[in-house]
Amino acid sequence: MKILNLYAGIGGNRKLWGDNHDITAVEIVSEVANIYKHFFPNDNVIIDDAHEYLRKHFREFDFIWASPPCPTHSVLQMTRYYDESLKYPDMTLYQEIIWLQSFFKGKWVIENVKPYYKPLIQPTFTMDRHCYWSSDYIMAQEHTEKTFTDIRDDIGEMEKEYGFDLSEFKGTTDIRKCLRNAVKPEDGKYIFERICQI
Repeated sequence: MKILNLYAGIGGNRKLWGDNHDITAVEIVSEVANIYKHFFPNDNVIIDDAHEYLRKHFREFDFIWASPPCPTHSVLQMTRYYDESLKYPDMTLYQEIIWLQSFFKGKWVIENVKPYYKPLIQPTFTMDRHCYWSSDYIMAQEHTEKTFTDIRDDIGEMEKEYGFDLSEFKGTTDIRKCLRNAVKPEDGKYIFERICQI
């Protein structure tokens, strides 16, 4: 299967997909792309704008996963009411949902944080603190392990939880941010396996 992994980060969602697929990962931050490449040397890693890459190349793939930036959708925005850093929600998220719903013939998933507002397009399903829009309905997985909020301030715990040892990359990029932005590998595997069975 030809897979496009957009806004790939360090590859949390992709970690448990195996190596039997032709995977192209797009990440705009070169230091983060290098971490991804370290863990997934067989993937084709492209340093580019994922939003534009999707528009130009969507026809070339069977399955697309996108995790567009989430900070402007996060409930943390509510804490910035009196702060000049308060920002409008980034509509890239909804542009990509509409684009894939309208034009893509394959299977797809878009992941983002549960927003502080009522989503403009209803998610297909939710798990933990994430919303997912997809080409197919997937039953949400139950979680019994530590929740993200239990570990989000401890880099060592996040590395253990996600199965990434990033010690050799400390000082090259914000490791805590990389881990916070990663989808739990078990969730990525669960969703990937379910959508491939449909």
